[in-house]
Amino acid sequence: MLKTNNLLKKAFLTLVALLISTHAFAAESIDRTQPYQMMTQVAEVAFERLKREQENIHQHPELLKVIVEEELMPYVNAQYAALKLLGPNLKGADRKDVRVFIDAFRQYLVSSYAQVLTQYTDQIIKFGPEPKVKPDSRITTIKVDIIDTPRPNITLEFKLRKDKKSGEWKAFDMVAEGISLLSSKQSEWNTKIRQEGILSVAGELEKLAAQPIHFESKK
Repeated sequence: MLKTNNLLKKAFLTLVALLISTHAFAAESIDRTQPYQMMTQVAEVAFERLKREQENIHQHPELLKVIVEEELMPYVNAQYAALKLLGPNLKGADRKDVRVFIDAFRQYLVSSYAQVLTQYTDQIIKFGPEPKVKPDSRITTIKVDIIDTPRPNITLEFKLRKDKKSGEWKAFDMVAEGISLLSSKQSEWNTKIRQEGILSVAGELEKLAAQPIHFESKK
């Protein structure tokens, strides 16, 4: 379980820290119809800001939530991920309850991404080859290796889905060494959702999302 949690933390981190290069892109120049280029550019924009605001971030860790909200979340399909997580629990569910769950899950993602970003220590991120995406494809996978010497490399896969109307891509799942984030969370919460209801789990997610961001003290 500990290994699984560490892998998922790596996945959270890498969703933002996909690539650091010498050229920064303005957010408005990011082409969301090109998934591979989008992921690399989003990482550059996010980390240019992360580096630039390090002093403020250490003084006010909650700023990381703002950075995640502004720089990362526009490229994450939190609604689709939340609905997939609910899976069969959607049958017969009240739409208002589902909306509350989606919003709570999104808040949880923002807080989780922000907390994991406190662990960033200049890991090297290496992309796999750009995938060939067919015009009619709606799902694609981008592979990434985290080089974190002296620790073993971690291989990740990011799942992205294309919006049928806009043609834009957004990330919805991460697979760390064969472990799907969505599948693992579905296994973790499915029984509780079934037994206690969608709103109960949504409330739990809201509490987790409200926890303050903190930097672990170095020993």
